[in-house]
Amino acid sequence: MNGHPQQFVDRREGGAELAAKLIGYNGRDDVVVLGLPRGGVPVAFEIATALGAPLDVFVVRKLGVPGHAELAMGAIASGGVRVLNEEVIAWYGLSREAVDRVAASEQIELERREAEYRGDQPLVPITGRTVIVVDDGLATGSTMKAAVQALRGMSPTSIVVAVPVGANDTCRGLAAVADEVICARMPEPFSAVGLWYRDFSQTTDDEVRELLEQGRAAGRR
Repeated sequence: MNGHPQQFVDRREGGAELAAKLIGYNGRDDVVVLGLPRGGVPVAFEIATALGAPLDVFVVRKLGVPGHAELAMGAIASGGVRVLNEEVIAWYGLSREAVDRVAASEQIELERREAEYRGDQPLVPITGRTVIVVDDGLATGSTMKAAVQALRGMSPTSIVVAVPVGANDTCRGLAAVADEVICARMPEPFSAVGLWYRDFSQTTDDEVRELLEQGRAAGRR
């Protein structure tokens, strides 16, 4: 897999390639760029910088089925939004109490991350704006789908999903919930997001904070 021609050097390079595909949004004052933490933030930073748009972070936490944590029964997101997959909940015969318990513990982590990344800064205004939601890649797309559904409730004009790399089926499937989906590369076979980056080291909380601060400073200019 070393040096595969479809690999990005790192997330920043992925963001730069993606920004070139989003150039139609350049210089518009109704555009905001949201990165999904943590890996989506370096990608989003490149896009926000290239487009001259405000950058923020949108925190989404998957709600795992008790005993099957990797399986999503829903998600919660910034702004008190909860999106549930009723089919999964019914299939596993989960009570509302069980769902609420998982949501409550994920809410604690969501609030910790919000405070960690944003401090007391409110989320950039979403209503009536075009929101570009960014991650470093799409495998199953469940987190991104939850983010889009959560953002819908905030009345943006349109939602654009943008990732450097994604599974073909997932990118196509997200077109059903987003207004536009841009997957810069859709290699086959896909397998895992990390395979498509030479450097896929974990983005730290410190990096997220630093990029957001730089993005905010640029947005104020």
